[in-house]
Amino acid sequence: MTFFDYEMLKLIWWVFIGVLLVGFSIMDGFDMGVAAWLPFLGKTDDERRVIINTIGATWEGNQTWLITAGGAIFAAWPLVYAAAFSGLYVALLLVLFALFFRPVGFDYRSKLADPRWRNGWDWALFIGGAVPALVFGVAFGNLLIGLPFYYDDTLRSFYTGSFWQLLNPFALLCGAVSLSMLMMHGAIYLQLRADGAVQKRAQKAALVTGILCAVSFTLAGLWVTFGIDGYRLTSVHDLNLAINPLSKTVEKVSGGWLVNYQTYPWMILAPITGFAGIGLSLLSAHFKHERTAFIFSSLTIMGVILTAGFSMFPFVMPSSTNPISSLTLWDAVSSEKTLGIMFLVTIIFLPLIMVYTSWVFRVLRGKVTIQSIKDNTHTAY
Repeated sequence: MTFFDYEMLKLIWWVFIGVLLVGFSIMDGFDMGVAAWLPFLGKTDDERRVIINTIGATWEGNQTWLITAGGAIFAAWPLVYAAAFSGLYVALLLVLFALFFRPVGFDYRSKLADPRWRNGWDWALFIGGAVPALVFGVAFGNLLIGLPFYYDDTLRSFYTGSFWQLLNPFALLCGAVSLSMLMMHGAIYLQLRADGAVQKRAQKAALVTGILCAVSFTLAGLWVTFGIDGYRLTSVHDLNLAINPLSKTVEKVSGGWLVNYQTYPWMILAPITGFAGIGLSLLSAHFKHERTAFIFSSLTIMGVILTAGFSMFPFVMPSSTNPISSLTLWDAVSSEKTLGIMFLVTIIFLPLIMVYTSWVFRVLRGKVTIQSIKDNTHTAY
């Protein structure tokens, strides 16, 4: 089917899913960040319409990255999909219900001129942006701690925790990293697409959330280093086989999530990129180099996500209940044939999607102004 053996296909799909998660966080991340700022940066109805219309034409296309990432996890890592969507059911429903506010908020907000009507939908859009950004960070925090699930001898998955256990201090700190990072990203995008008072407020907002992101990212790194035990594979079978997750041995060790940075020193580029991206994006935003600031903000997101991914490698979903039940990229995957077919489809269509997305943003480039909203008041959001 492909030129790669099963072991290499497993590694390739770890990379592909990472690319999809980064792509989703960058593309839909600024949508969520802009929506989270809506009630605060728009002081008048016209200003809020400007903010909404900076993302109004692209948010639906950007959200398909989330659908694609979910579909890829389902097809490539079925055990991860099953364990996560059963154990994290309430948290994922919370995200889903929050996302419901986005389409109705965009479509219905301007149907009536009543200020109370529009203000209500503005807060609905805020929920649709801020809640998913927070919950996704909380989810990553719980992955680093380990989720309370295990497999029995028949490979049935059992979740032993509750929704409230997910809201532990470290996970909430990771949620703060995610929320501040995406709000910084959204503020920089607003600075790029808006003008006047909205642009000036967005510049200040980016500075505040950028500082919060840097501080929370630092605290999370220190917590992982000194306060959380990581997971380490101590034995694994032939990586070219479809491995039973229970056939390996795993141990929890102090500083376990730092081992990869000693084994593969180049991985340190991920947190460096995260911190450098924050500094350079804020510096560029200060000097009004909005496009450069957006690029560096995107690099920040990539660096933060890769820091978590590199730290956990090869673990995908560690188990705090029974470490042996932890899922890795080697033993949570589909068959070799499935991964091979998906690989061929991906290398054909992913570049096409990226080219099309670039073309769309090129066509829609430019500032959204109050005057443009007034000139198109019946067609704009």
